[in-house]
Amino acid sequence: MIYLRTFNEQILQRTTMKQELSLTQLPNIGKVVAQKLVQAGITTPEELRLAGSEQAFIRLQTIDETACLCMLQALEGAVQGVRTCDLSKERKAELKDFFNLRRM
Repeated sequence: MIYLRTFNEQILQRTTMKQELSLTQLPNIGKVVAQKLVQAGITTPEELRLAGSEQAFIRLQTIDETACLCMLQALEGAVQGVRTCDLSKERKAELKDFFNLRRM
């Protein structure tokens, strides 16, 4: 019984590592953010794109109350497939407004 449990834990760990690796292929997504995304139930780049940056951020806030504007912008860059610095000024302003509304 212990062997089976250990085996199942190893499979789960490998699956989680593959999911994180997949997410880290996106711009702006490092290992820590990828782990948080997996914990929040977003396990693939496609799931992140479908959720969008705002919804992904809301999910991250449920597990990490320190989630910040930089993280939100990083998520948007990942969704768009660009570095955070390449987001338009308009989009950054929209994200800042969204972030500030979430803080109230």
